[in-house]
Amino acid sequence: MRVVFMGSPAFAVPSLEALAERYDVVGIITQPDRAAGRGRRLRSPEVKRYAQARSIPILQPLRLRGPEVLHQIESWASDVIVVAAFGQLIPPAILDLPEHGCVNVHPSLLPRWRGASPVQAAILHGDEESGVTIMRLEAGLDTGPTLSQRRVHILPEETAGDLAGRLAKLGADLLIETLPAYLQGALIAEPQDEALATYSPEIPKSAGEVDFTKTAEVLARQVRAYEPWPASFLLWRGRRLVVHRARARNADGNAPGLVRAVDGYPAVMTSAGLLILEIVQPEGRRSMDGADFIRGAPDFVGSLVTVPGKA
Repeated sequence: MRVVFMGSPAFAVPSLEALAERYDVVGIITQPDRAAGRGRRLRSPEVKRYAQARSIPILQPLRLRGPEVLHQIESWASDVIVVAAFGQLIPPAILDLPEHGCVNVHPSLLPRWRGASPVQAAILHGDEESGVTIMRLEAGLDTGPTLSQRRVHILPEETAGDLAGRLAKLGADLLIETLPAYLQGALIAEPQDEALATYSPEIPKSAGEVDFTKTAEVLARQVRAYEPWPASFLLWRGRRLVVHRARARNADGNAPGLVRAVDGYPAVMTSAGLLILEIVQPEGRRSMDGADFIRGAPDFVGSLVTVPGKA
């Protein structure tokens, strides 16, 4: 069975690994290298690094609609295309190319959280469960019929990075369980219930701004949902302070943005409760324990913190 794989970030690698152990992966399509970090050096997608180590042919198109992309996929003569976190909508000409179409590993319980950021959305909205769905792709955004699904509980302190790691392994396992029956025609795809559909849009970097007029519970979920990216942050003395881990605590008072000390940690008042900053990262420095931060910056306690646009 010849397989073309489409994917880019770390989430996609377990599925690719599982496929490569059992099928003939004849080609990989991934996103172009991107400039990243302070030095703006080009960084390859995780999937590309995996493919290079195993000498699997790689294609990195800016867009999928060019004729050269279609010709390359045709030349690979695959029986099925497997997609996991590729990052672009796939045009119908490619969806219909292999005999068995395109199968997608999606990190949500579809039809809940279609779109670009399902893991973050599940945590941000306080979902108790998440999971993975194996689906047949069609032209709409994650609208295709589902082949299989598996649920997991979201752990109380779990970040988006933690949950994505769990779902990546779960998705790879479910993909390998599902593919044989699907390829043999023994699995019936079930249409999604459009009445239950919700969407998770792409997250801009500015989404990490901490708005203390929200409640501490909401902000604690935000910190978890946006860790490691785009990361939650506030401004103090005109410089960014990233919050990597925080928890909510009930408290009286209504002075959003005012910093107190609670059990040796900085705690910022919100519209309801305190947001205790457990791990922070001052601009230009490494991450540190919140207690260590206020020992080195004692005037942080008692100050009023802001976010860009609200200073």
